Amino acid sequence: MTREKLYLYDTTLRDGQQTQGVQFSTEEKLRIAAALDELGVDYIEGGWPGANPTDSAFFDDAPKTRATMTAFGMTKRAGRSAENDDVLAAVLNAGTQAVCLVGKSHDFHVTTALGITLEENLDNIRASIAHIVAQGREALYDAEHFFDGYKGNPDYALMAVKAAYEAGARWVVLCDTNGGTLPHEVGQITRDVIAAGIPGDYLGIHTHNDTENAVACSLAAVDAGARQIQGTLNGLGERCGNANLTTLIPTLLLKEPYASAYDIGVKRETLQNLTRISRMLDEILNRVPMKQAPYVGASAFAHKAGLHASAILKDPTTYEHIDPSIVGNRRIVPMSNQAGQSNLRRRLAEAGLDVPKDHSGLSLILERVKEREAIGYSYDTAQASFELLARDVLGQMPDLFEVKRYRVSVERRKNKYNQMVSLSEAVVVVKIGDDKKLSVSESMDEFGSDRGPVNALSKALAKDLGPYQAMIDDMRLVDFKVRITQGGTAAVTRVIIDSEDGQGRRWATVGVSANIVDASFEALLDAVRWKLVRDGAR
Repeated sequence: MTREKLYLYDTTLRDGQQTQGVQFSTEEKLRIAAALDELGVDYIEGGWPGANPTDSAFFDDAPKTRATMTAFGMTKRAGRSAENDDVLAAVLNAGTQAVCLVGKSHDFHVTTALGITLEENLDNIRASIAHIVAQGREALYDAEHFFDGYKGNPDYALMAVKAAYEAGARWVVLCDTNGGTLPHEVGQITRDVIAAGIPGDYLGIHTHNDTENAVACSLAAVDAGARQIQGTLNGLGERCGNANLTTLIPTLLLKEPYASAYDIGVKRETLQNLTRISRMLDEILNRVPMKQAPYVGASAFAHKAGLHASAILKDPTTYEHIDPSIVGNRRIVPMSNQAGQSNLRRRLAEAGLDVPKDHSGLSLILERVKEREAIGYSYDTAQASFELLARDVLGQMPDLFEVKRYRVSVERRKNKYNQMVSLSEAVVVVKIGDDKKLSVSESMDEFGSDRGPVNALSKALAKDLGPYQAMIDDMRLVDFKVRITQGGTAAVTRVIIDSEDGQGRRWATVGVSANIVDASFEALLDAVRWKLVRDGAR
């Protein structure tokens, strides 16, 4: 059976940059583009040339990609020709093989936002698309607010997309710009557009996630006949984001009827890079990856309940819809007070601890976990701390170093500009064998800002660990979470710290105390000890 081509159009570099708090540098855009090309998408929309210096610089040095590099812009403005519109000229001057222009398809937006007549808008669409085609470029028309426009005035919405198609657009993209259209509506309206005369293999779909239906709406459009899907990595985008290609790609490649019906360009072997690319994007954005993200999230294949873990040991398909390694992810069997021996043995095996089924230490580990979780610890996500606990119970935890004491101070004072600033300083004394080492550090960053007492402690602890120093030089703290587990004067603080190293390993540790600094330092100690143990310190 011959599979039909289904095109993937990525808008991360433009739509993704509209996410609140996101601003890519040119270098970051180049890195993301290379990852997208490696993955196998068909189109990479690089941005809007002339709209900002970063996008212009990107196109000045645009990478050579297998994917079709695309510049984004808008249809010409009323009252001037396409040849004399400087905004449109800047988009064409980017020199990309394809050009995507956004235009109005909702009569309300034409008369209210643009303030022109409905016929003038149609003329702008025709002239702009025809101008791109005359330049020998592939033309795409993004029909902004199409679904809302169709529901309000279907005749005009169809006239707008037909104007683009008849002027030579290779793709007419139906946009659910406000993200409020539901999947059954998207499917029916897409079928209506095809019935009106625009072939499905000329139609694309661009959805937003304001009702958490962007992926479902995209699939509904494909079911109805559309053959291009637009979206972003990790679902980045304005408001609630765009259709998430990180979810759509494996669904199209692995799930029926899509897997048998369509060729999406992404191959099974490159799909193994999906989790790495997803987390690379979060790293660039300095964001914590969403653990519950389908396919690529850290919790996507986590099995907490003992009953589930028991079944997983016998056959992973009992509770997993795919093998996590297909998308570059991995299975996690976390420890918690809900755990049984199935979780425990699985988790110990993943940590490299070979423990016989009848070993007396298994019940001791479970007892210790449940005792500590009763006073506020959580090993559900802090897998590294659980591993250290298990090694300690089993007598397999090497005695690497001992913290003899530590001290933290926080000072509030005026600087030379008469501004009140804070400064945190930490002293840590460790004993390694017969050698005591005292390390001092402050938390001031390169910009002169105080990063807080935990940062000072982390820097002091990692400053001099003697023979182990080289093992922790590539280690860094990437996330810090605090939770108060009891209220009132008996409040207990739980701190979870995520760490990462140069090998790309990421691990979580936990500390609990009535004192937030004590809890943080306990989690920091576990993070360092786990790293040393895993790297073979003795």
